[in-house]
Amino acid sequence: THTHTHTHTHPSLAYTSVMSQPPPPPSGPPPSRPNPPSRPPPPRSQPPPPRSSRPPPPNAAPPPPKPSSQPPPPPGPPRRVPHAFDESQLPSLRHGLTTAQERDKRRRTCRFIEEAGRVLKLPRVAVATAMVLFHRFYAKHSFTEHDRFEAAAAALLLAAKTEESPKKLTHVIQECHRLKNRGLQKQKEVMAGAAATAAAAAGRNSPVPIGYLDTKGEEFAKLKDRILLLERVILHTIGFELSIDHPYKFLVEQVKKMLVARQVEYITPPPPPSSSTSTAAGPSSSPPSNMAKMTNELVQYAMNFANDSMHTSLCLQFNAKTIALACVYMSVKFTKVRPTEGKMWSDILGIEMEALASISMQIMELIADKKGCELPIFETIRCDLAKMRERKAMQTQRSSGGGTSVKHESSSAVPSRDPKRPRTS
Repeated sequence: THTHTHTHTHPSLAYTSVMSQPPPPPSGPPPSRPNPPSRPPPPRSQPPPPRSSRPPPPNAAPPPPKPSSQPPPPPGPPRRVPHAFDESQLPSLRHGLTTAQERDKRRRTCRFIEEAGRVLKLPRVAVATAMVLFHRFYAKHSFTEHDRFEAAAAALLLAAKTEESPKKLTHVIQECHRLKNRGLQKQKEVMAGAAATAAAAAGRNSPVPIGYLDTKGEEFAKLKDRILLLERVILHTIGFELSIDHPYKFLVEQVKKMLVARQVEYITPPPPPSSSTSTAAGPSSSPPSNMAKMTNELVQYAMNFANDSMHTSLCLQFNAKTIALACVYMSVKFTKVRPTEGKMWSDILGIEMEALASISMQIMELIADKKGCELPIFETIRCDLAKMRERKAMQTQRSSGGGTSVKHESSSAVPSRDPKRPRTS
């Protein structure tokens, strides 16, 4: 009897066992691989210089840079106006305009922007933003290159979008065009009066209101394209920097700060409203009604001076907070308020004397030009600025180690900015 033993292995197990075994070593020599085709070495124009094994001396000058064969990169958009403003370097002066003519164009166009903002019912912040954009634009461009009224319309359009009060492009163009040609509008009204009367009698409506453009005409289409182009040019000129600070919030904060700290008082305290609230005059015993009146007067005057400062290039020369502090100084002089404890306004406001004098003089010059004459308070402000300048010079010399000759030197150290300004001892 034969006994047969059969062992059945699953095919997958057999495949695994065979694959898990290492392959047998080759019996013969390894097969030779075909060599890749040899490439000729790249041609060299000249052999490389031999390298020196000695290190360079410690005081050796660095080798000159190798000239680059690549072309220079294309110029980017012009940067915004630097803080150090030089009026003599404005582009308009290089194109034949005088300083007085350049200032006059800025002031007249800012008045146009203010009137257009009132007609368009824009908030005050949007109008101020449009003026700052206009000043920055013409700090890099000349008045002879672009029409200033079209640039003002583009600035208004962009400022309205920036301050979240957008206006329709057609409305902005029509109102700005009407304001620009307001002088010729009366003549057109006289000429078109008879035609409008005849059209009304015949039952026909006038196609276009007097002073406005036909929105379907060629003149309106060209003006629209120019204003849209100027809007993009303004954006590139200011470097797309649309976050603009204004003096308004800073001056309100400064007025509140001075009143809370009891740093100011009336030169002549106003009479109390009734006998029950009458108290002794002084910074610590002023009635609440006088404090409220002082707050309203200081804020209102400072707001007016801040609005006037927008018509000048002060936004290119100083930051918004410095302008606000100078406007507060002008307001306290108009309100007839003085500092307590014999302090100086420059110390209370925390502003440099040179900046305070420069901003005040430019605002007074603007107001005198607008009204056609100087106000009597301006001479008082000039005298006060001269006194503060002298006291500041005396304090500086005392802190630097001066002796008895400090007072004699300080009188000659203060320069005279205006020959008409009286000298004070």
